[in-house]
Amino acid sequence: MAKESRNDKRLARHRRIRKTLRGTPEKPRMCVFKSLKNMSVQIIDDVSGSTLVTASTLEKDIRAKIKSGGNKEAAGLVGEAIAKKSIEKGIREVAFDRGGFLYHGRVKELADKAREAGLKF
Repeated sequence: MAKESRNDKRLARHRRIRKTLRGTPEKPRMCVFKSLKNMSVQIIDDVSGSTLVTASTLEKDIRAKIKSGGNKEAAGLVGEAIAKKSIEKGIREVAFDRGGFLYHGRVKELADKAREAGLKF
């Protein structure tokens, strides 16, 4: 039997989290994904199945400010960007979905900067 990969374990954690976490129109879900080189976050309404707001290290305005998309500085900029965009759309409160990733490092930095910029979760 093959050893379970790190990503398989992450996906199992994500499924466990998603059993109870649902995004509604009043309180949509803020879903985080990180790879080694980049980071992205979406705000999703699970009732209608639509993405309301998105931010990523691949966007031109964020890409211009960073040297690498896979560090805490980049994660902080993505957190600020998602908070700014969502507040412009009238979304002030979200349910935080860390996507099975551990809540430290880049995920924590993104969450802290989003909270500082005005999002509540």
